[in-house]
Amino acid sequence: MFGFLKRKKTPPAPVDPLATFDRLIEDLERQAAEVRKSAATLLALKGELARGVTRYTARLGDIAGRCQTAHERGDAKGVGVLERDRVQTERLLESTRESLRRAERDAELLLSAAGDLGERVADLRIERESASARMAVGGVITDTLREQVERFDRVLALEAARDEVEKAHALADIYREEHGPAATPARAKE
Repeated sequence: MFGFLKRKKTPPAPVDPLATFDRLIEDLERQAAEVRKSAATLLALKGELARGVTRYTARLGDIAGRCQTAHERGDAKGVGVLERDRVQTERLLESTRESLRRAERDAELLLSAAGDLGERVADLRIERESASARMAVGGVITDTLREQVERFDRVLALEAARDEVEKAHALADIYREEHGPAATPARAKE
């Protein structure tokens, strides 16, 4: 009866598909930058760990020589101290090697993820250019393109969640490495 009092709802403004592609591309580029940053951190850590392996290996050689000298001189107390040093250094060496292996695996994973993200960005750029050409020629956005953009949003959300999990893993590993074995009692038992 009073239908004329009802205000007509204005339809939402149409979504610009090119702006959607641009946002998706920017999001993927940001993700790729974060992954590359994490990979660079792991690669720097890998270099530090490799130097640690070299240092501990040299220390073991030095301890072996000193132990031999102490043994030849009949210095049982010196041999005992050097033996404890050897055991401690071997543990440090093995721990450093394990950390190095982990850093190498994680760095490879992050570099691979960065490469995948780069490929996806390139594919999206190509697709964006194609969409731009279709829009210029046709002037109309098809329902198929809208469905495709929605699928990209879902895939992007899933990939973003996966990337966050990997980033969290990498950051936890970095924290674990910075704070040493005391920060990870559960891992020390493994």
